Amino acid sequence: MSFKLDPNARYAKSDEWVRVEGAVAVVGISDYAQDALSDVVFIELPEVGATIKQGQQVATVESVKAASDIYAPLSGTVIEVNHALEDTPEKVNGDPFGEAWLFKLEPENTAELENLMTATEYDAYCATREH
Repeated sequence: MSFKLDPNARYAKSDEWVRVEGAVAVVGISDYAQDALSDVVFIELPEVGATIKQGQQVATVESVKAASDIYAPLSGTVIEVNHALEDTPEKVNGDPFGEAWLFKLEPENTAELENLMTATEYDAYCATREH
C-alpha cells in the first residue's frame, strides 16, 4: 500500500512529521499513522508556551480503534496549536499534511532534524512494518 508523503518534511519512527517553514516548525502525524489509527475521534494537543524536548510525549490522538501518544520530533517551544482539530479531529484522516497539522513550535535546535528520516527513508521504513 502506498501512503502520501511530504517531501519537505522529516519523519520520526513514531510516525510524526515536522516541516520547517522559516523560523517555525509545523508538526503532525503521517498518512501511515492516520491510516493505522483509522477514524480519529479526539485529539489532545499540547499547551501553547510549553517547552518540549525531542522524543517527549506531547499529545494524544484517539481513534475508534486505539489511542496513540504523539512525540515531539524536535525540541522547542509550542507557539500555536490547531484548535480546529478539537471540533473536527477527523480532518487528520483526510489531510494529515495540510489542514490537520497538530501544533507549531519555535525549534530550539534545527540540527535535531538530522535524527529524523527523510520522506524516502520513512517510506522504506513503513514498507518494512506490518500495518
